[in-house]
Amino acid sequence: MKQGIHPDYHTVNVICACGHTFQTGTTKKCDELRVEICSKCHPYFTGKQKLVDTGGRVDKFKKRYNLN
Repeated sequence: MKQGIHPDYHTVNVICACGHTFQTGTTKKCDELRVEICSKCHPYFTGKQKLVDTGGRVDKFKKRYNLN
């Protein structure tokens, strides 16, 4: 690998709006990163996400291809 062409990689503290903090690696020149959502408060990871079949798309597909 060529020397001097890669950015510096260091650890940084990430602070979420929910208050959760963790460390990660980054090439961005800062001491801390602030994010709006993380794995502790995202609905997909917390199990609170709801999938909604808008307009009965699955039923329309089954009806169209006779998959009852």
